[in-house]
Amino acid sequence: MKLIVNNQEKKYDQLTLSVQELLDLEFPQRQNGIAVAIDDSIVPKSNWTSTLLTENATVLIITATQGG
Repeated sequence: MKLIVNNQEKKYDQLTLSVQELLDLEFPQRQNGIAVAIDDSIVPKSNWTSTLLTENATVLIITATQGG
């Protein structure tokens, strides 16, 4: 499966991926403070497991940072 993740083309061996599975691959250690949008639509965290990504989808993953 080919996706555009944070403006980078990425290829995955899986034929289907949910948002949660993508996050498990990209951020295996940290998944708090993350927001996800697919093709400019925000996906609520409660839907990450059930939302399947489509070939060539544009995924934006934003992580919250602390600082001042």
